[in-house]
Parts: sequence; structure tokens; C-alpha cells
Amino acid sequence: MKDFAETIKKTPPDFLLMTVILSLMGIGLVTIYSSSAIYALDRFGSSTYFLIRQMLWISIGTCACIFFMTYNHQNLKKWAKPLLIISLVLLILVLVKGKVVGGARRWIRIGGIGFQPSEFTKFSLIVFVAYYCDKKRSKIDNLTKGLAPILGIIGFFCGLIFLQRDLGTPVLLSLTCITMIYIGGGSGVQLGGLIMSVFPLIAFAAWAEPYRRRRILSFLNPWEHVQGSSYQLIQSLLALGSGGLTGVGLGGSHSKLLYLPEPHTDFIFPIFAEEFGLIGTWLMIVLFGILAWSGFRIAARTTNLFSTLMASGITLMILYQTIYNIAMVTGCLPTKGLPLPFISFGGSSLVVTLSCMGILLNISRNAI
Repeated sequence: MKDFAETIKKTPPDFLLMTVILSLMGIGLVTIYSSSAIYALDRFGSSTYFLIRQMLWISIGTCACIFFMTYNHQNLKKWAKPLLIISLVLLILVLVKGKVVGGARRWIRIGGIGFQPSEFTKFSLIVFVAYYCDKKRSKIDNLTKGLAPILGIIGFFCGLIFLQRDLGTPVLLSLTCITMIYIGGGSGVQLGGLIMSVFPLIAFAAWAEPYRRRRILSFLNPWEHVQGSSYQLIQSLLALGSGGLTGVGLGGSHSKLLYLPEPHTDFIFPIFAEEFGLIGTWLMIVLFGILAWSGFRIAARTTNLFSTLMASGITLMILYQTIYNIAMVTGCLPTKGLPLPFISFGGSSLVVTLSCMGILLNISRNAI
């Protein structure tokens, strides 16, 4: 611990990673204002309604990022269990007292401010899985003594999130945690067998709910439900195609004129694509690629397993969510309410993401 404290006094955080984070947040602010101004004016009477709120969340998230960037991430080991207990309380609370939005009970409101416990659970589980694999490194490839307990914990928390009528978050979170376990020494055969055995359950859960079934059918044949369940996807594809090579220019999107539903949240990428074109979208994807490369490089250069798993888990969480969001809005995967990291409007996701970036930057100060 003392050696780490001395190291971070001498070593600055990863400059490239900081630049990418600031660039993505800047793009997010510009795109949120451009995509939401007309919708916000129509619904709330102020074109800057979402912009001001996002700036507030960025301020909070930046403070959290700076804190974790200077906080010895090794101390998170002693917080692994308390964080998991807090997540458990919040997930139970949201099921009992949570606010229903769009048919799903995922939000808790305190003093007019809402947040999603599932976002905090992502952070908690990444910390706990890294702590567990580090502590049980000699037994993690043993099914009964190492692998089964941690898989049971992951399954339990993902099950609580699933009860909120949220299937996408548990799937991506469990995929992140399973990849972390594999990096930490878990058996690829055992983990692969687990994924294969759970897949039919995920398929059943997706098909059993009528609204999820409609999304799957719309994904398979979107042009059959143009004015129905495929409407949002069709509008997304139209926006993507309208951008061409260089885009229609900042503020020039037609899809945001109340055609594409809530374009500042999960479907913000098509608005960006329409205004900045193929060149702009590739530049954004390159930024996410650099972020992923930086995260995995930091993970590979760290000197202990806990740091490696924390860096890997954080990077995987961002990478998986980015891939799914872009695949979703381009019609490559079924529609699911998952925001684009740094870009989509939303407080809970942004604050947790920036907190995780602070930890990653902190790890980079010792990755020498």
C-alpha cells in the first residue's frame, strides 16, 4: 500500500485515456443538446432542459472520477462485501418502492432525483468479482470450492435485476463477470458449459414476455411492423442512412423532429450519425476503440491480479455496452434499453461510468 501511495505521487494518470474520456463527454454534451432541444422545448418548455441536467451529472461524475483517480484502488478490497450489501438493499428497495417507467420498475427517487440501483450493482459486482478471484486464485478453477459460489452470487444479483423487467443489463453484466473470472484463472470449459446451459433460459425469458417477443419479431423482420413495434428501429435506420458520408451538419437532423422517440437516450447514435455522417461515426468508434485498448493495456501492465481484474472488468463493461448499443440501433441486435456510454443522456449510468474511469486512471498510475 505504501509503495502504491508513493508511486501515484510521482506518476501521472494515463494521458491518452483522459483525453478520450474528455472527448467522448464533449461529444455527448453536444449531441444531447442537438438531439433533445426540440423535444425538450415541446415537452418541458425549455430547449436546454436535458443539457443542463446532463451538465449537472457530468459535474457530479467528474468529482467522483477525480476522487477515485487519487484513491488507492487496493482499498476497494475491504469495501467489496459492504458494496454488495448496499446493492442488495437498493435492488430490494427498487422492487418494493421503485418508480415504474415504461412498464419497468428500475428507478428510485429521493428528493426529486432518480437513479438506477442496477447501475450501482455493476460497479459493486465488478469490485467483488475482482476481490473474490484474487482471494481464491488457487481455487477459482475448482467447480465446487471456487467457481460455484461466485457464479451463484452473480446469478442472484442478476436475477434481482431481471425482476425489474430488465433482461439486457443482467446478460451484459453476467458476461462481464464471467469474462473476468476467465481472466482470473477460471476454467474455460466450465464457463463455456455454463453459458451454453444458461442460453436456453435467456431465450425462454426473452420469448415469454409479449413485449420482448415483439422486439425479437421486429428485429427479424422490421419492415413488417413499420408503424408498430419496429417504428423506432425504422426511424433509426432512416437517420443512419440520411447522414451519408459527411452528415447533414450539426443541428440539421430531421429525425429528431419528433420522429425518432426520445432521441437523446438509447437511440442517440443515429442522430449523431445523421449529423456527422459515416466519417463522424467512425471517429466516435475509434475513440471507443482507443478507450478499450488503453484499458486492456493498463490491465496487462499491472503488477497484481486484483488490479488486472478491476481494469479488465471496467473496460469490458464499457466495451460490451457500447457494442450492444451500436448493434441495436443499426438493427444487428434486438432493441433493448441500454445507453451509449458517455454519450446518452442519463445520470446513474454516467456517474458510475466516470467513477469506474477514475479507478482505471488510478490503476494506470501504478501500471509502470
